[in-house]
Amino acid sequence: MSTLLDAPASSTHPSSSSAIRIPIAVAHGDGIGPEIMRATLSILDAAGAPLHYQPIELGEAVYKRGITAGIEPAAWDVVRNNRVLLKAPITTPQGGGYKSLNVTLRKTLGLYANVRPAVAYAPFVPTRHPKMNVLIVRENEEDLYGGIEHRQTDEVVQCLKLITRPGSERIIRHAFEYARLNGRKKVTCMSKDNIMKKTDGLFHQVFNEIAAEYPEIESDHLIIDIGAARLADSPEIFDVIVTLNLYGDIISDIAAQVAGSVGLAPSANIGQHAAMFEAIHGSAPQIAGQDIANPSGLLLSAVMMLLHLGQNQVAQTIHNAWLRTLEDGVHTADIYNPAISTRKVGTQEFAQAVIQRLGREPNQLAPVRYAGKPAAAPAHIEYTRREPAIKELVGVDVFLDWKGLNPDELGEALRQAGTPQLPLSMITNRGVKVWPHGLPETFCTDHWRCRFQAPGNATVTPAHILALLAQVHAQGFDFIKTEHLYHFDGAPGYSLGQGQ
Repeated sequence: MSTLLDAPASSTHPSSSSAIRIPIAVAHGDGIGPEIMRATLSILDAAGAPLHYQPIELGEAVYKRGITAGIEPAAWDVVRNNRVLLKAPITTPQGGGYKSLNVTLRKTLGLYANVRPAVAYAPFVPTRHPKMNVLIVRENEEDLYGGIEHRQTDEVVQCLKLITRPGSERIIRHAFEYARLNGRKKVTCMSKDNIMKKTDGLFHQVFNEIAAEYPEIESDHLIIDIGAARLADSPEIFDVIVTLNLYGDIISDIAAQVAGSVGLAPSANIGQHAAMFEAIHGSAPQIAGQDIANPSGLLLSAVMMLLHLGQNQVAQTIHNAWLRTLEDGVHTADIYNPAISTRKVGTQEFAQAVIQRLGREPNQLAPVRYAGKPAAAPAHIEYTRREPAIKELVGVDVFLDWKGLNPDELGEALRQAGTPQLPLSMITNRGVKVWPHGLPETFCTDHWRCRFQAPGNATVTPAHILALLAQVHAQGFDFIKTEHLYHFDGAPGYSLGQGQ
């Protein structure tokens, strides 16, 4: 079986001698967070990890003090000064104006790469796929996680999906560099560009461009739905997977569970200036305070952190002791199996079992070998901006809140509102063309996209669009949003309506 972690995930910090104590920010989190953090830190201390902990408070208690971000300015300063954060899971209150602090931390600190290993530990952790060893590299800053949402009508809300070339290029290059440096053989891209041809299409296009720079690494692409199905059914066929934010969030949980348990899965969030390490599971408040939570996900995240800090020897010692603990059948309740396990233990007793095995290696599971390895982390590569394309404004999509039900009635009224420069060309509802030549079976809401496009895609000006909007308003229509239609180097930068 291969190791969980091939190499450090970043080079933000140089290697440190054991005589130097490295300051790191530590957040104990919510729910089971304080318990699993206490267990993890006890193992780090017992193994001689040369760390100095600077605690910060994040999450529920901060929210309850009226700070909707879930983090105070002083905590930001600690994280930014230390550039490394070991974080237990936190709880985001439901409802109200609260945003996910996990997302805020990743985006504010520029932690663009979310690296999530999913490894099987059969037969000691039951799984149908004992050879599984998949690394998921998830884009961490954009996609639907921008959280840009609006209610626009009585019946419709929207969420903007933002995909950028710099964001795509950085995460895809990170995946290929990781594969090259750590002897991985294949990188698979997953997207949904058969439907989202502009956003996911850009990600796939960038993947193809960058894959050509790494001819020694096999590359392929799968649509995310069949990709997720194959990951669940045949994870052995994958090596490294790179994908967009939402898809990566979903399939990394699938992969962790297929490997044996979400409770064992670590993650690293890597950026140019900082890094954050956390288990992928949540705060599990329903079992908080019962000393039954498995600290393994956070502990293995701490191992990733130690490698990131250049502390390879202590990372190896802890990881091998953890493997030996699994192999000896000392298991927490979530993975306890009477047919395999020898003892069911709580959170702190599990930590003590790992501590007792420091300096020992597994016999059946393959021991890890980090000591003496050079730092083999993907270095940050600056994004090189391209020459701007020739950008031509050729029309506008005007979105209306209209309570009528007959698209032909709306089309006739808007034809009169159109101008010679921008006549009405199409109306869609939920992306499906309903005028002209729509079908009566198509269900419509009160949210209508009305496309006004210059004949022959002639160039228009913002003044033409303002004149059009004045006409639409004069006709008594409630326009709620507009999107300009551009050509970039002659190619349309907008989607067509389904059925067009």
